[in-house]
Amino acid sequence: MSRKPISLRTELPLLIWLVIVWGALWRDFSPGNLLFGALIALVVARIFYLPPVELSGRFNVLRAVPFALVFLAKVVAASFQVIYLAVVKGPKVVNAVVEVPLRSHSDLMVTATGHVLSLIPGSLVVEVDRSTSTLYIHGLDIRDEADAARLRKEVQDTEAGLIRIMGTKAELEALEAETATASRKGATP
Repeated sequence: MSRKPISLRTELPLLIWLVIVWGALWRDFSPGNLLFGALIALVVARIFYLPPVELSGRFNVLRAVPFALVFLAKVVAASFQVIYLAVVKGPKVVNAVVEVPLRSHSDLMVTATGHVLSLIPGSLVVEVDRSTSTLYIHGLDIRDEADAARLRKEVQDTEAGLIRIMGTKAELEALEAETATASRKGATP
């Protein structure tokens, strides 16, 4: 199978990220180590097929700061919830894997959503269906369909926050249209 050549400009975000990870893994950001990491990143990118990272070209810092603060609050709250469930309920806690369809079909957005969710204690992405942009989330303390619906809403709210921060213009317009439609019906997405 022949691979379509990818321009250096398209591949540059991936290469930069690989060099940063290399430096972080070695805890050495000296010029020599980063140069060696850059050479390894080029070799990895040329030998192994890594799809190009398609960026939207936009990043909203004014949305990112509140998102990060809410994320940190969720991590703290979820940590206490997990402690409570472990100490008080123990083995009586009911868990479930919940299917959550996402709005975006962008690999970057699906990955970012999955990683944000997996960093919050009590939830874990167990499967991703790229063809339908569906995440399968292992949720802690999911007793009934109402709890599953709450988890789906939390996942979709997380995705909406990420779309507002770095989604494409088309994704942002679709989200705003969905929000306007939901607010006319008396609910918020």
